[in-house]
Amino acid sequence: MALHTPLLRLPFFWDEAGYYIPAAHDLFLTGSLIPQSTVSNAHPPLVLGWLALCWRVFGYSTVVARMAMLAVAAFTLTGLYRLAERANNPSVAIGTVLLTALYPVFFAQSSLAHMDLAVAGLTFWGLHAYLHDRRWAMFFWFSIAALAKETAILAPFALAAWECAGYLFRSSKWWKLRLFSEQNFARIAVLAATAIPLAAWFAHHYSKTGFVFGNPEFFRYNVQATAHPVRIVFALLGRLWQTFVYMGMWAVTAVTVYAMSRPALASELSKSEQADDSETRTRIRIPVQLVFAVVILTYVGALSVIGGAVLSRYMLPVVPLVIMIGVSTIWRRLAFWKWIVGGLAALFVLGWFWNPPFTFPFEDNLAYRDYVQLHQVGASYLETRYPNARVLTAWPASDELNRPWLGYVHQPMHLVRIENFSLEPVQAAASSSTPYDVALVFSTKYEPVMNVASWPPWVRLRTRFFDYHRDLPPEVIAQMLGARIVMQEHRGAQWIAVLVIERPVDAELRPPAL
Repeated sequence: MALHTPLLRLPFFWDEAGYYIPAAHDLFLTGSLIPQSTVSNAHPPLVLGWLALCWRVFGYSTVVARMAMLAVAAFTLTGLYRLAERANNPSVAIGTVLLTALYPVFFAQSSLAHMDLAVAGLTFWGLHAYLHDRRWAMFFWFSIAALAKETAILAPFALAAWECAGYLFRSSKWWKLRLFSEQNFARIAVLAATAIPLAAWFAHHYSKTGFVFGNPEFFRYNVQATAHPVRIVFALLGRLWQTFVYMGMWAVTAVTVYAMSRPALASELSKSEQADDSETRTRIRIPVQLVFAVVILTYVGALSVIGGAVLSRYMLPVVPLVIMIGVSTIWRRLAFWKWIVGGLAALFVLGWFWNPPFTFPFEDNLAYRDYVQLHQVGASYLETRYPNARVLTAWPASDELNRPWLGYVHQPMHLVRIENFSLEPVQAAASSSTPYDVALVFSTKYEPVMNVASWPPWVRLRTRFFDYHRDLPPEVIAQMLGARIVMQEHRGAQWIAVLVIERPVDAELRPPAL
């Protein structure tokens, strides 16, 4: 809570403003599990219900929503601690929780109203119950994880498949790696049964909307349009990058690989008893590591095939498992492990503020704060000087200017929407007969001046398969629209500008003298 205090009053951002907060706001006002003010994408309602409950108790505000999600983040870290402690020991658990909490993607997501952090926490608690062979607890945690987001069902299904593989190859010495040998079929049945609550939700959604997996456009974007073999290959590379390299994870991976080349250290017990050091520090047992590996690889593989946006937050249920294995290896094999973990923590904190030299989503570090603050300035400028103007803009600013409860404006503004600020949409807006008086234009992607990923074939591939586009500079947009720039601000590589169309306007649209 203390680390996120400067962020608590920020208005809602991007996908928050586009879907999650409107859906939770509908549930808060009407009690309907199916969103009314936005198109339903069939995501289960657990996190939305948590936000609506907190608003019901404490009142609607962005601060309450941010604090509610920080409570989810604390719950997630607690589950991760218990899991790491069960898998190895308290020292490894503390190091794992420290690095996970400071990992830039986790830190940025901790106060944002998305579903993936809750999925991570519930999955960790489910894995903890699995390691203890507590079947009712396992069913509970994995079931409600799937009610937080449907992709959470990947973990119990992966474990069930692993159990089946272990049973089928039980006679082979290479496959006797199962955690438990008794009552195997009962555990498989429990893992499979965790899909029942999710199936019930989809049945309810179908009864209310006529669609099982969300509206047709959502299904097309996230399932049908992702099946091209070339896209799957590059999405797979992207998921591996996010899991082992992205935002400082390269350092965890590199130190772990180096530690593997070193012998295990003598255990503290051996040292205290002045023994012959034949006792070494214990590792996470191989069967447990294989369980974690199965879950990690299942997420990497499945989310390379489905999911239109290859966002790093989708990997939050498994990246902490990679961190846990890394911390355990470092603790076991490197004498100065505390200093190494401290160095990795410092690198992660640097990643909050340092933006990589390539395009990345704002939500992966504190770049999202810069985005929100720029849009606060732009919305305030419009509301103060052009309150009755028809504003040309793109999503998500169109929602920010039209829904006062998102925290940007006090009254809805009149909008003319375009898709984005690349060449084709701006040309269409310039030739359109739809009238507009001002334009709010902004950077929709982080584009560093020296972009190391600007190789033309790579740009063409991203444009074809991953909806990539380049925003035109505000000066070019102004020239194409026949406008002049009256306000422009920058935060690093991000920018926002207000353009006034150069034609006679009514007196009520003319900005007041300053």
